[in-house]
Amino acid sequence: MSTTDKATTETPDEASHTSAAADSTDAAAGAQLSTAPLEDSPAGPAVGIGVIGWARWFWRQLTSMRVALILLFLLSLGAIPGSLVPQSNVDAMKVVDWKRENPSWVTVAEKLQLFDVYSSVWFSAIYLLLFISLIGCIVPRSWQFVGQLRGRPPAAPRRLDRLPAHTTWRTGKTPDEVLSYARTVLRGSRFRTEAGQGYVAAEKGYLREAGNLIFHVALIVMLVAFAWGQYFKSEGGKLVLRGTGFSNTLTQYDDFKSGTLFDPDDLPPFSFTLDRFDATYEMTGPQRGTPRDFKAYVTFSDGAHGTPQKREIQVNKPLEVDGSKVYLLGHGYAPIVSVTDPTGKVIFKDAVPVLPQDANLTSTGAVKVTDGYKDKDGKKEQLGFNAVFVPSFAGEGKGTMFSQFPALLNPQLMLNAWHGSLGVDSGLPQNVYRLTTTKMEPFKDESGQQFKQKLAPGDTMTLPNGAGTVKFEGIERWATFSVTHQPGSGLALTGAIAAIAGLAGSLFIQRRRIWVRAVTGEDGVTVVEMAGLGRSESTRLPQELAELAAQLHRQAPTAPAAMAEPRVEETPEGERG
Repeated sequence: MSTTDKATTETPDEASHTSAAADSTDAAAGAQLSTAPLEDSPAGPAVGIGVIGWARWFWRQLTSMRVALILLFLLSLGAIPGSLVPQSNVDAMKVVDWKRENPSWVTVAEKLQLFDVYSSVWFSAIYLLLFISLIGCIVPRSWQFVGQLRGRPPAAPRRLDRLPAHTTWRTGKTPDEVLSYARTVLRGSRFRTEAGQGYVAAEKGYLREAGNLIFHVALIVMLVAFAWGQYFKSEGGKLVLRGTGFSNTLTQYDDFKSGTLFDPDDLPPFSFTLDRFDATYEMTGPQRGTPRDFKAYVTFSDGAHGTPQKREIQVNKPLEVDGSKVYLLGHGYAPIVSVTDPTGKVIFKDAVPVLPQDANLTSTGAVKVTDGYKDKDGKKEQLGFNAVFVPSFAGEGKGTMFSQFPALLNPQLMLNAWHGSLGVDSGLPQNVYRLTTTKMEPFKDESGQQFKQKLAPGDTMTLPNGAGTVKFEGIERWATFSVTHQPGSGLALTGAIAAIAGLAGSLFIQRRRIWVRAVTGEDGVTVVEMAGLGRSESTRLPQELAELAAQLHRQAPTAPAAMAEPRVEETPEGERG
């Protein structure tokens, strides 16, 4: 289909008058739109925009998409120090160690609140500004989207042949029949249609904007979930010996951390007893010693008077109780040690947990005997022992032992003995797995060296100077559990899935419009025109228009005078207007 553009001509005088009028109009418009000061204006200098104007300007900037993306980037950037620098609410001991190792950075880090990044003023400010910015972006766009859904497709342009994709043919059907067929075809392809005088307008792809809105709403949901989880979360750890139990109260935890708004009364009431712990390992091959399976068998009671139930807890298979999860974190051994005083009285007998130091469970710990004994002068002496335990003895090196396998194949316990004051009565907290020897003295052997001895299960060690005996009675197992309550995690997951779905929709769904015009030509034959326009660049638009045109052509075929199939033409850039 060929088109001819009509050119208009003007005489020189007409052109001169037109140019002068245009210049005058442009000058007047320029004077009205210019932001430059009017030096000769009788009204004086321009007045400022005022507080309300500045507030409106700031709000427009804050709620712009550009600023929202900048704030999102700053929030991600601000979270980096929280991963690199230890946080006070996570591990206070690591913060102390970091300060000791980096004394020159302590002042700067404290002023920048790097030890409490997620509750710092600057991180909270970015977080709140991003929250406000997203809401400011969503609300007006939501109203616009509602208006688009309630609106109808626009009328057909006068020149359909100037649109990016266009096709035309002549048919023997009447215009009304063609337009009726067109509406049926377009509706079958889920286009929203609107009939006009001699044309049908159709539009599709409204879910593109819905995807944008879903993405932004999902970001807000994730921010809310993150804040909810940070303020109300709780997490505690507990080491439980086989045969002993745990009750979910604050005083039962070995360590506990929580959010700012957490209430200890929110802890769900439950308890369990560790009945048995099983660990299996690869016994042969290059993977020898690699863990195969860990299982903790517990007797669980839900509530203060719940019926006991047998449960299993495995790695990545926690026990779920009222929104809290009990995870199995680790395991180890607890040598059973008994100590007698010079009179033969048993002053200590207990299973002493030792902490693994490597994959083969070479473990260290401390035995603290607060009862102690009386020396020759009648002075009360407390006893302390640094302990090294190996489940499978492989030899000694640099004054200690090491294990060659994590299972109990050849267990050995090495103790070195101290006497004096353990310092447990000073009121200062102590690490139960480490011996504080500042007020203690080591026992010495006959050569003057510190007294120590390696024991197998059942062996007895006699302390120098008649201080008593120590016996390695046997071995117990322990397991560590983490009880976590992370509210908002399900909401955050839902937000993340919705954000991905919304982003996919905004990227892959294309908004496009199709127009079909049918008019009676001068020879009485109906001329059909179809054209498409994408609201964004779409390489599929010509193909989609061709498919729709083919369906319509089957209902309104080409008239006998021109039997060619309709062919979609892409309008050259220079002819679009």
